[in-house]
Amino acid sequence: MKNFTAVIERDQETGLYVGFVPGFPGAHAQAESLDELSANLREVIEMLLEDDQPRMEAEFVGTQQVSVS
Repeated sequence: MKNFTAVIERDQETGLYVGFVPGFPGAHAQAESLDELSANLREVIEMLLEDDQPRMEAEFVGTQQVSVS
């Protein structure tokens, strides 16, 4: 079993959740709920892994808050 870290945002205009795996080209999805998004991301990642072993272009490190005055 492989684990991937997904970044999740919520689109203010549509209300949809949007998720992507940093550094994994094509690994992105959207949905109306977090559960649905998780399932959609899993399906996309499984399809991408079937094609070939992807080469990760970046590694997720974390998040950081930046203050601007």
